[in-house]
Amino acid sequence: MDRTLTEKHRKSPLATPTTLSSNATTDIAGALTALLADVFALYLKTKNFHWHMSGPHFRDYHLMLDEQGEQIFAMTDDVAERARKIGGTTLRSIGHISKVQRLLDNDADFVTPADMLAELRDDNLTLVSLMKAAHDLCDEHGDIATASLIENWVDEAERRAWFLFESTRGAE
Repeated sequence: MDRTLTEKHRKSPLATPTTLSSNATTDIAGALTALLADVFALYLKTKNFHWHMSGPHFRDYHLMLDEQGEQIFAMTDDVAERARKIGGTTLRSIGHISKVQRLLDNDADFVTPADMLAELRDDNLTLVSLMKAAHDLCDEHGDIATASLIENWVDEAERRAWFLFESTRGAE
């Protein structure tokens, strides 16, 4: 391929066709990118706690967090592809994630199983709030397709929070 042509392609914008206004694309893609960073942060925290689980309920919690991690990771492609589908861009690196994420990491050497589950429950509920704010933005711009996807993700996050809550009910 001609070097000039390659450089031209490298510098050309990602002009994805969309029926949304440029403001809608900017707003919604930005919200999806932040949401994606939070989803990656929650995924990694869920896997961190999965890997470092201990105690008498190890097997049950380990398996539950593995299942939840898979569900969370499965969202990532859908979130990113939706941002691209509407004409936006999305995350490009781990550094980008760390700049945009709103959910906090947990780098502690030891976290009790009860604290792990409670923290993940709270993070999932925070994610629900963030997704609802993104849904409101979609409603403002008439983006029913993104809003519909978010509704499913909210349901999944609420289910994860419920399981985490019930798993800690009565814990000391």
